[in-house]
Amino acid sequence: MVRPRLIDVSPTDFRNLRGNLSPWLVVADAPLDRYGEDAINRGLSDLNWVSRAAVAHEAVIEAFIAAPAVLPMKLFTIFASDDRAREHMRRDARRIDALIRRVANHQEWGLRVVLDRASGGPNAIVRARPAKTKTDGAGQSFLKRKKAERDRSAELAQHAQETVADLYDRLSAHAGKAKRRAAGELPVQGGPLLLDAAFLVAAKKATRFRTLVGREAKMLATHGYHLTLSGPWPPYTFVQD
Repeated sequence: MVRPRLIDVSPTDFRNLRGNLSPWLVVADAPLDRYGEDAINRGLSDLNWVSRAAVAHEAVIEAFIAAPAVLPMKLFTIFASDDRAREHMRRDARRIDALIRRVANHQEWGLRVVLDRASGGPNAIVRARPAKTKTDGAGQSFLKRKKAERDRSAELAQHAQETVADLYDRLSAHAGKAKRRAAGELPVQGGPLLLDAAFLVAAKKATRFRTLVGREAKMLATHGYHLTLSGPWPPYTFVQD
């Protein structure tokens, strides 16, 4: 079993670290027969193999979540030796300094908002079907009903977009940084995914942030929205430039 170990990186190359933090690399020795270039290229076509590697990679990163700052490296980042790894850190010291200042003493929280079809969706807009008159033929009445349904669907969609945009803005005001991910095409059980977002929140404000999300969830649940908060996570989303 390969065990992670620590490599000390000279702090003289990281003069701007907040709070006199000491930089360390968390690494594990990777046998070339399993993680050499040819082996990785073969493995990338095997989703189960990639999944196992990704889960193990994330488990190591998340084991250090209590550290003042964690900068997750991409999966399959491999160096030929410890000296090469140190050289990479020193060569990239300015960018790493900036990232550490960005995420130090912060946690990532994920939020998803799903439209709950079972509850009938947002109930803020209610439209009645047009009444059938004596002069209406069957075809004309059908077309009116279909138009009314399309109009209501469009209004509900607009209302949902405005609702999640307002929610995102309110929560962003309580975070150091926030990012929205494309969510409209992702399949989610129970209804469409309206919002998939990540928030970088100061660790000392995490309880307040969770309380705020809880209040929003309770209020929006009455309108057919289901909020799911996950975290805290290492700042996966916020270490990319």
